Amino acid sequence: MKHLLIVLFCITCAFGGSLHAQDKIKIISSASMFTDMAENLMTDDFEISTIVPIGGDPHKYNARPSDARRVSQADLVLINGLTFEGWITELINNSGTKADVVTITEGITPISSTQYANSSDPHAWMDASNALTYVKNIKNALVQKAPASAEAIEANYEAYKEKLIALDEEIMAKIKSIPAEKRILITSHDAFQYYGTRYGIRLEAIMGISTEAEAQTSDITRVSKVIKEGNVPSVFVESTINPKMLQQIAKDNEVGIGGELFADSLDDPSKPAGTYIGMLRHNTNTIVDGLINGPKEKAQENSADDSLISLVNMPMPLRIAVGLGMLGIVLTVLLKRRKI
Repeated sequence: MKHLLIVLFCITCAFGGSLHAQDKIKIISSASMFTDMAENLMTDDFEISTIVPIGGDPHKYNARPSDARRVSQADLVLINGLTFEGWITELINNSGTKADVVTITEGITPISSTQYANSSDPHAWMDASNALTYVKNIKNALVQKAPASAEAIEANYEAYKEKLIALDEEIMAKIKSIPAEKRILITSHDAFQYYGTRYGIRLEAIMGISTEAEAQTSDITRVSKVIKEGNVPSVFVESTINPKMLQQIAKDNEVGIGGELFADSLDDPSKPAGTYIGMLRHNTNTIVDGLINGPKEKAQENSADDSLISLVNMPMPLRIAVGLGMLGIVLTVLLKRRKI
């Protein structure tokens, strides 16, 4: 009898734990920034996962069958919208999920794209004051899913909101410490317009609001002109984008790399930029240091192999321009030899 009771107790614990896990409300978000926001509000009623892994590029992510399976099992899907995840509507539709899909930028006034008609810049989270709208939308979605935990969710929300307000003020003060003429931020792609508009710093990027857009010769010329005319000491690479083109521009203009910034993904959770608040704080400290004190590193000299790789990875218009330039040099040398 005693052994039977022990067996029954073990079975009860096993199934009880399983049922408890199944009772969790499953959330899935499109990117790591939004997962971190939700984790700051969640109670034990929830569990959350992220579609695009840390270090991945949400602009051009290729969804996998496992993503469709996770979305199909979710109770709540959190997306940014504003064309940030152009692939996600198809993923949601194909998954057959019955989850509530919440666009967490609802209520934010988007910045219009300067390149694409009827298109908005999706990077609204780069302004810490906008994060207040993000977390309010997430909070409302959590309360709707777990009304019995509304009080605890509300308390978490209020505590996190205070941290975001303090962060916004901190960023504002730090950017103001940069002399006005030095407030020029040059990055790989145009992810910092909300940041620049909020905190008073001019933005120049090689690529547009989406990393799917290819840089043009005119973009490189424009950025190089800004560097020279503004005496810009540092340019900044981004964690999800190949840095070679920006490194080459820095080398050509004899400036350095101010550091690595994070926009479309957090860093590893163990790193300073591994949370949403940590990411914006890291970005701000890196920008301030790079523009006031100069670059952390000089642009590296490219080897012949690196130069070839850079050429292959260049957009077609740039490849043609470089090719024509090289052809011109060869012809000039040949003509000089004939005259001799």
